[in-house]
Amino acid sequence: MIVDKNSKSLEENVFLTLEDEILSGKLKRGEILTETTLSSRLGVSRTPLRGALHRLFEEGLIDITPNRSAVVVGIGREELVDIYKMRIRLEGLASAEAAGRISDADKKRLSEIVELCDFYIGKRDAEKLKELDSEFHGIIYRASGNRLLNKTLSELHRNIHFYRKRSLAVADRLERSAEEHKQILSAIERGDAKLADRLTSAHVEAALNNLLTVSDIEN
Repeated sequence: MIVDKNSKSLEENVFLTLEDEILSGKLKRGEILTETTLSSRLGVSRTPLRGALHRLFEEGLIDITPNRSAVVVGIGREELVDIYKMRIRLEGLASAEAAGRISDADKKRLSEIVELCDFYIGKRDAEKLKELDSEFHGIIYRASGNRLLNKTLSELHRNIHFYRKRSLAVADRLERSAEEHKQILSAIERGDAKLADRLTSAHVEAALNNLLTVSDIEN
């Protein structure tokens, strides 16, 4: 249940809650969402709920039918590929920029993450590894010093976090991803912008190719 007396704030909370449920896969593609059911489950009136649904419709995450039911659209194969194509270009740029300006504190934390990944690979803990992967890339986004680049990549990363976990669950991807992180970190630590760009782009492209082997990703 969502509790908030401010209508605008409440609409935002409803929107973020439903957006997260769609992007995380909790709400499945094709699932029908009715205002009555959502209002009861979230503990909100229909006014902020309709505002939130309209925003989800504008984002392309749901489709709204004439009887005001909403059908979950989510992120399909085509959108997934488009997002990864953007990430391939932009994440390479972020790493290149970070190579020239990253702080010692951020280098230390990236190194710690690499070590932690080795530990959790041994435990086959894909959920924890996904969290560490997000932190690894997030540090590089911020270290680029480009606020717009950071914002854009953070949003793209969030949009596909459901699929990222599935990618890591594919055989050998955990080990290969961890090794790619080590190579990216080494290039950034040496201040080699071109190599950091190339390695990061290749890392994201490998993740996409790995995901496309998952046959049940819907169009």
